[in-house]
Amino acid sequence: MTSENNLDDEDTFKILIATDVHLGYLEKDAVRGNDSFNTFDEILKCAKTNQVDLILLGGDLFHDNKPTRRCLHNCITMLRKYCMGDSPIHFNILSDQTINFNTTQFPWVNYQDENLNISIPVFSIHGNHDDPTGAEGLCALDLLSASGLVNHFGHSHSVEKIEISPVLLHKGSTKLALYGLGSIPDERLYRMFVNNQVTMLRPKEDQDEWFNLFTIHQNRSKHGPTNYIPEQFLDEFLDLVVWGHEHECLITPTRNEQQLFYVTQPGSSVATSLSPGEATKKHIGLLRVKGRKMNLQKIPLKTVRQFFIQDVVLADYQDLFTPETPQVTKKVENLCYAKVTEMLEEAERERLGCPLTPEKPLIRLRVDYSGGFESFNTARFSQKFVDRIANPKDLIHFLRRREQKEDIKGEEPQTHFSLSVEGLRVEDLVKQYFEAAEQTVQLSLLTEQGMGKAIQEFVDKDEKDAVEELITYQLEKTQRHLQARGVITEQDIDTEIQKFRDSKKNTTEEENEIREAINRAKAHRLERGDEPLDKDILDDLADVDMDSDGGSAPTPSPTRGRGRGSRGAGESRERERLGYQMILCCYIMKMGQSPQWLKDKLRNVGLVSSSSSSSFTKHGSQSQSQTSRGVAFDDSDDDEV
Repeated sequence: MTSENNLDDEDTFKILIATDVHLGYLEKDAVRGNDSFNTFDEILKCAKTNQVDLILLGGDLFHDNKPTRRCLHNCITMLRKYCMGDSPIHFNILSDQTINFNTTQFPWVNYQDENLNISIPVFSIHGNHDDPTGAEGLCALDLLSASGLVNHFGHSHSVEKIEISPVLLHKGSTKLALYGLGSIPDERLYRMFVNNQVTMLRPKEDQDEWFNLFTIHQNRSKHGPTNYIPEQFLDEFLDLVVWGHEHECLITPTRNEQQLFYVTQPGSSVATSLSPGEATKKHIGLLRVKGRKMNLQKIPLKTVRQFFIQDVVLADYQDLFTPETPQVTKKVENLCYAKVTEMLEEAERERLGCPLTPEKPLIRLRVDYSGGFESFNTARFSQKFVDRIANPKDLIHFLRRREQKEDIKGEEPQTHFSLSVEGLRVEDLVKQYFEAAEQTVQLSLLTEQGMGKAIQEFVDKDEKDAVEELITYQLEKTQRHLQARGVITEQDIDTEIQKFRDSKKNTTEEENEIREAINRAKAHRLERGDEPLDKDILDDLADVDMDSDGGSAPTPSPTRGRGRGSRGAGESRERERLGYQMILCCYIMKMGQSPQWLKDKLRNVGLVSSSSSSSFTKHGSQSQSQTSRGVAFDDSDDDEV
């Protein structure tokens, strides 16, 4: 069954697969603001043209946890345009829909609603960008679900045990079990897999007759010891895994030789970082399933903005110049000009005959100037291409390979990061800071998980009180613990605090404390009635919104009943602030904000004084993959629709 034509009959499921659409990415950018919307329109149009049975989205439909009104309006408009109509639905659902769609008061698939006229059902899990938040655990997908436009599935309400119940679909003689798991913090999900707390339920009857399709949104590449989900963790009865979250397009199914299932990684449909993984050509997939066999047709996206990236190591051009060459900086600038021009010419050649492709491409030149070279003025250089490329401010990136130096005896150990900036996430930055600084700047009260979650809430979800509230909450608990233990001496205080911290690390108690502290931060914000930041700051932040600069939640005064106990815990809190300061500086400066803006923001949340400062470099990583039980798939380069 290698030909898709043989599969198009009343027994064949036709499913359009896409992940990481990131609607609303850079929507305020004058050039790139409509990129994500144009591509989503193309995806939905492709589904209608191919008369698919359903659309399967693998998370991160929205780029922001709180999408703007414009973003939501565009999304709803497109879903209504392409997915509503009189075309009949040719498959049935056999499973308990109250379990499958447990985030809405209308727990049934939208095409079975008598008040709606759905022609193409959309099934979607949530990603880490549009994950459920707040006391009600709602996300933007739930708004679409309540309005009857999207079927949100794969949402687990428990942090202790996960049971994944499939949506059982039946078309003719084909039985399809659709499993889904929305984004969960990787470390937590890793631990749950190791502790056998994740269960994938199977139909009681005719288990071998079902085609098992699983959609997941987690790290696939290894970012740390537990900051990813190994494919080996997944059940071997699966037939195909659709992997979201990773942006590199590796859509051709590859076989896991241990578990014997196939994995497809469609990647993102819009470039959200200027990294090599984003430069691969973007595709979506048309999956055909008949019985226990499948065929996956790759469909290239034509509305995606071209992206070319190239590395230049100046030390490799010794035949042209060396650091001692007269006017070497001018010669380096001329070399970079030639490289950028070459990429622009290549982009123009590829764009011929593709009217849907945006005119201005994304161009990235990474210049390694190690060995004594100097950088030139990138802003002035970029002005030469301002009318020809979509990202003139990010055209050139200078980096210098760090030479490893042996520690000098008696010298204070230095905490540093490697220099490679693409695709950095705040939780990765927290992880990296801990790995680099745990021995020399060890934090007393909070764990890596607590700090990472609090800072993520701060930068991603508008909760500027999250960090301070978590410190306050842990300080109160630590004070009560010290009082109950009757600890008095400073040495005993430090030892007891360390034991108290380690006893909760990677436990359900720790997760409950983090959630409680964040809820307290949100409650304090609502009590104050904070308004959003002024428009200028919101424009600067682009895709990261924060609350107003209203007063922070007051910190309770330490009690005085146990000698030095309170003072010791208070000093621990101040040591922690040094760590937070470093991490917040790294993340906010990565977004291109000025040092003064940075200091103002940190001062407003009580994490820096007027005299504080930090120095840092940045680090990122890139995903990778590998190659292909009787399953057929299309491995051609590009299949036009």
